[in-house]
Amino acid sequence: MNNGRRVVITGMGVVTPLGNDLEVFWSKLKNGESGIRRITAIDPSKFDCQIGGEVRDFDPKQFFKNPKDPRRTDRFAQLAMAAAKMSLQDSGIDLEKTNLDRFGVLVSSGIGGLKTLQDQHGALMTKGPGRVSPFTIPMLISNMASGLISMEFGLRGPNMCIVTACATSNNAIGESWRIIKFGDADIFLAGGSEASMVEVGLAGFGAMRALSTRNDEPERASRPFDKDRDGFVMSEGSGVVVVEELEHAKKRGAKIYCELVGYGLSADAYHMTAPPEGGEGAARAMQLALDHAKIDIGDVDYINAHATSTGLGDISETRAIKKVFGDKAKQITISATKSMTGHLLGGAGAVEMAACALAIRDGVVPPTINLDNPDPECDLDYTPHKAREKKVRVVVNNSFGFGGHNATLVAKAFED
Repeated sequence: MNNGRRVVITGMGVVTPLGNDLEVFWSKLKNGESGIRRITAIDPSKFDCQIGGEVRDFDPKQFFKNPKDPRRTDRFAQLAMAAAKMSLQDSGIDLEKTNLDRFGVLVSSGIGGLKTLQDQHGALMTKGPGRVSPFTIPMLISNMASGLISMEFGLRGPNMCIVTACATSNNAIGESWRIIKFGDADIFLAGGSEASMVEVGLAGFGAMRALSTRNDEPERASRPFDKDRDGFVMSEGSGVVVVEELEHAKKRGAKIYCELVGYGLSADAYHMTAPPEGGEGAARAMQLALDHAKIDIGDVDYINAHATSTGLGDISETRAIKKVFGDKAKQITISATKSMTGHLLGGAGAVEMAACALAIRDGVVPPTINLDNPDPECDLDYTPHKAREKKVRVVVNNSFGFGGHNATLVAKAFED
């Protein structure tokens, strides 16, 4: 690996329950607004959980050159295309002046085209195989978002899709960092997308007893680290960032949000859906990322916690932070932005990376809302209720997924 190559974030795009524009999203996040509402895309009345974070006022047609493409793509890919296009525009990259052989795409999804799978299975069962769409497979496979983005913009560099459940986006960004460091590309569009707010998704997570059923108070349902939390709130959306080699970015006069300096990943090797109580796997991922970054634990200003509002998960992550940071854990400012966005599953890490980069830019740590009665097992500084002005120079972004996948990113304020 060519460790002399430095890597920065130069563009960001998000499509979320808090808004389909980066600055709108950030404003609502800082203000502690919730994007959780009663589900409208389907009739949720027969489900135990009837709430979620939906992307509203979204028209996919404005993000594709070919007007037929939205009809040939699942919603997760549409959301990914939107976030990618906004990120590319935000970066100011002129594609005509860029070597597209060295411009990669690594945009992933934890689940992929779940609505397509559900709808086409229904067509098969009720109307027979002759009525199944020829686009079924291309629409549902998780790698299609990455493929479509490369086709839309002519990006011929490394292209793949990493599926690690809720760790997906962080792995996508981290592996982009690694490939650029290695020298095989100069720029990536990296992140993730999810659109699982369909009957089978709601039923599946509900059967696991993983979802909050606080249906009468949707805005208060996602409550990480609170003793009254009762599960996560599923959301849809996408986040994509431009990951770029520093000298390449400087040559074109790019604005730089932050420098990516560390990436760590590990496996719990423990349970399909539950983390180990002590958070050992998460701790290893954080420590590896900090080691790569050559960052002292005392220099970390902010941790964007994975913190999904589940009983086991929030405690495990708190213990993992204590394992890594020891006595300094209580001095670090932490927050759980899923308290406002809900859990975007495969799209979560990239949206939260955007929040981390903007925290560095503006010197503001977004809050953890709904933290009214802290769990005694969760006793760190989670920035309850209100955003906090603070100089943020080093951030840690955690994402952990079913299957025991852990991925941590470390970024810092850019200094030439």
